[in-house]
Amino acid sequence: MNEPMIYALDFDGVICDSAVETAITGWQAASQLWMDMPKTVPPAMIAQFRLIRPIIETGYEAILAMRLLYSGATAEVIYKEYNAKIKALLDETQTTADDLKKLFGTTRDVWIANDSAGWIEMNPLFAGIGLKLQNLGQRCTWYVVTTKQERFVKQILRANGIELADERIFGLDRNMSKVDVLTQLKNRHPGATVVFAEDRLPTLLNVLKNGQLADIQLIFALWGYNTAEDKALAATQPFTSIQLDNFLDF
Repeated sequence: MNEPMIYALDFDGVICDSAVETAITGWQAASQLWMDMPKTVPPAMIAQFRLIRPIIETGYEAILAMRLLYSGATAEVIYKEYNAKIKALLDETQTTADDLKKLFGTTRDVWIANDSAGWIEMNPLFAGIGLKLQNLGQRCTWYVVTTKQERFVKQILRANGIELADERIFGLDRNMSKVDVLTQLKNRHPGATVVFAEDRLPTLLNVLKNGQLADIQLIFALWGYNTAEDKALAATQPFTSIQLDNFLDF
């Protein structure tokens, strides 16, 4: 029997407001690469990180972003030629993206081992999302489609009373693009309507380019990590831009 509706939800910026935790973990990891950085992140740096969070696609980039902030770069400067700045730091430290993904995950693991409650506290769900997911699970199938490592998604959901089977969490561990994941979900649920909620505009624009995914309903999460420019551009696109209150009623 075909299921009428399938939800695919991004995690950071749609389900979880993880910006503070990402900033702290990024700083802690960066301080292991650059010894001139203090171990504790200044609160002002966390505030600055929120400004640049929309440009970050995968968590490990927070390591490099925090280094740029510590070096005196403003959010405006970081937005300009971001990819070139990231590459320059990778070259400087002679590390790869895979190296930093491992470092980022290990740094989180250490924090969780030492202070699990504190780590969870820094990863709150957006208001009303927990109940939304619990209700969603009673009436249809939903998935998490994220660039976050899957074990961290499970820990945060479980801490909020939400159990989701491993096969319904598509994270960094799988080395799949979100376009690939959505294609797989369409094949897994033939005839069903797939709804994909995402706060990162470039990701949605990338989905739009794929003709095989033309019938997926796209939701741009205005409550997540996006800029005023993103919101303005999204308004011109053939997908639905909604605030959190509207999503909770969706």
